[in-house]
Amino acid sequence: MHGKGRWSGSVEGIVLGVMSGTSLGSVDYALCRIGGNDGVTLEDLWTATFPPVLEARLQAAARGDASTHQLAQLHHDLGRFYATHARKAGRARLPLRGAGLHGLTVFHNPDRKRPATLQIGEPAYLARALGVPVVNNFRAADLAVGGQGAPLATGFHVCLFGRRGAHVCVNNLGGISNVTSIDRRRGRTPRVLAFDTGPANVLLDLAMRHFTAGRQTYDRGGCWAATGQVNETLLSEWLRHPFFARRPPKSTGREVFGEPFLARVLREARAERLSPRGTVATLTAFTARSLALNYRRHLPAAPDQVILTGGGAENPTLVAAIRRALSEGGKPTRVCTSAELGWPSQAIEPAAFAWLAWRRLRGRSGHLPETTGAERAVLLGQVTEL
Repeated sequence: MHGKGRWSGSVEGIVLGVMSGTSLGSVDYALCRIGGNDGVTLEDLWTATFPPVLEARLQAAARGDASTHQLAQLHHDLGRFYATHARKAGRARLPLRGAGLHGLTVFHNPDRKRPATLQIGEPAYLARALGVPVVNNFRAADLAVGGQGAPLATGFHVCLFGRRGAHVCVNNLGGISNVTSIDRRRGRTPRVLAFDTGPANVLLDLAMRHFTAGRQTYDRGGCWAATGQVNETLLSEWLRHPFFARRPPKSTGREVFGEPFLARVLREARAERLSPRGTVATLTAFTARSLALNYRRHLPAAPDQVILTGGGAENPTLVAAIRRALSEGGKPTRVCTSAELGWPSQAIEPAAFAWLAWRRLRGRSGHLPETTGAERAVLLGQVTEL
């Protein structure tokens, strides 16, 4: 099943990227044309929403509430779900050459002494459905050589958005927020720094599920946050979390900013008599200000431009809060979304894993060790072929 996965002949090909993030709501599929110079063109993009029963099982697994038997069954059921909704790629009448499957992260611990990460979703079903090699389990190799296993989309961000003479930050707002700083103001080679800044949508989504008894899974249009009052006392306390002071390379996940942190939020919100909408507003401000705090503490200079991607880029209240937070105490930073530059916000992450799969299938490393903390560059991902 695990083959060499090397391409021969033409260096151009169509690759499918499949990504489901820590928010656990859906799966994004990006069909990409990738050339020999790493150039990427988006050919198609679609999303598959998890049915309620499957989503509930995924939520339980991410909380650590699934038994080994349940997790094994879920691993295969999720793999079949990925494959079912990927078949559209086979009908596109394009020469599909491979696929990159991130899978769904149910555990991520980048501890130096005992690192571990687990993404579920059996790739064999996708390999059978598409008839091409599937690259998955991207993060483990980076962990094995001393890295954080994240962020991995850095090289793709540089390829897509790096601009000579400018300092550009690409900030993905998925469940977790991660930034790629690309400084090309001096010299031919960009100075690149990438790390997780903390929560993006994960706490907002968990809070919305809690307050609506599961009827709403996210703050659509940022409406709740827009009509709530931010509690500055709680916000100041949350911003003292030690993760924000930790120097890069660094990564985080639901283990830190998921259910345990939400339990603290709800407890402290009740003590402050903060309304549900006020809680969501304060969590939205928490995402924005923790992002800006990381920029001030860890970037070499304020960026000229920040490009927002991921689901959070479609939340106007969050985007406005980020714009305000980045403009405090200095010159305003130009903030835009990737959609304004021709790349739908939901396309960036799956396209990044299509690009990483293409690199792996060509026998090339895809990560930047200086951004993950890895000792050296290695091939990322395991190849499944049927």
